Amino acid sequence: MKKIILSSSILFAISCKDNIPQQNKEPEVILKGNLVTVPESSPIFKKIKTQIVTEQEHSDGVISAGTIQAIPNHYAEIASPFSGRITRSFIQLGQHISAGSPLFEILSSDYFSVQKDYTDALNDVQLAEKNYRRQQDLVKHGVGIQKELDEAETDFKNKKTSLSNASSALKVYNSKGGGIGSPLIVRAPISGEIISNKIVNGQYLKGDADPVMIIAELSKVWISGDVKEKDIRFVNTGDQVSVKIGAYPDKSITGKVYHINEIVDEDTRSIKVLIECDNPDRKLKPGMYATVTFSTTPEKAVMIPVTALMQQDSSQYVWIKTSKNQFIKRSVTTGETDQKTVRITAGLKSGETIMTEGGIYMLDAK
Repeated sequence: MKKIILSSSILFAISCKDNIPQQNKEPEVILKGNLVTVPESSPIFKKIKTQIVTEQEHSDGVISAGTIQAIPNHYAEIASPFSGRITRSFIQLGQHISAGSPLFEILSSDYFSVQKDYTDALNDVQLAEKNYRRQQDLVKHGVGIQKELDEAETDFKNKKTSLSNASSALKVYNSKGGGIGSPLIVRAPISGEIISNKIVNGQYLKGDADPVMIIAELSKVWISGDVKEKDIRFVNTGDQVSVKIGAYPDKSITGKVYHINEIVDEDTRSIKVLIECDNPDRKLKPGMYATVTFSTTPEKAVMIPVTALMQQDSSQYVWIKTSKNQFIKRSVTTGETDQKTVRITAGLKSGETIMTEGGIYMLDAK
């Protein structure tokens, strides 16, 4: 009987022990409305970092995509001025040449006609001048007729005009004339580098053929970019700009605003801007894409680390420190951002303390 009573007592004691309520574990984060409390004993408390908000000098850069191009008067496409056959080439691809250097030689019947016109005009001038001098001499000695002298003078002037025109025609082709039947030597109009050469000795070219050679002087280049109409007030001729090229991401390039177009593109509501850049190592190639950043006038702004900014649906917010372990959620309005900081245009003021790291743990607050 005693054994039965003892067993019942043990079972009762065990049953009572099982029914003793267990103490609830303290939550790591407690959220009430927009106020979050992080107990100092919580492991999350040690992961939180804060920072006092301050105003900083900030410049909102206007960014534009652009394309590198050769400066027009530093670039020349060379085509044959006449139909004819190339008899000799004087240059090679990649060669640096000076203005006036011979490029290639071409035999052309059309050019022969220009030479003949010049020679005929030169002979006509010489004959007209002799007649004019003769008429002057006759009038001087009283045996000439004034009318014939006037006619000789007029003819002499007309012949000189024709010679001048014929001479100009030769100068257009950088030719000094030469004898009739001599080939035309096409010369470089600018100094630079031969960046394209399609010359083949013996080939026949038509007068309307595509260029057979391109010369470019690329120690300076232009970057053509488009700036939105709303941002053009930040861009001025002569401003220094920062340029980044995808091919050389680590290369720092500085340019200068050379020209701002006077016309707005009605389709894109943007304005064409030309930036001039030095290119001593010739790494900037026409056709490359570039990103141009136009600096604006620095002004005081609230800047915070991007890690402090939280996102909820379409709105953004930060956690403001209210006590040692309490933070309150506050919506903010953001402006421009880069990889490390973001500008706050509304919702924060200098002197407040924000949570810069640890905000992700607040998402699980209960």
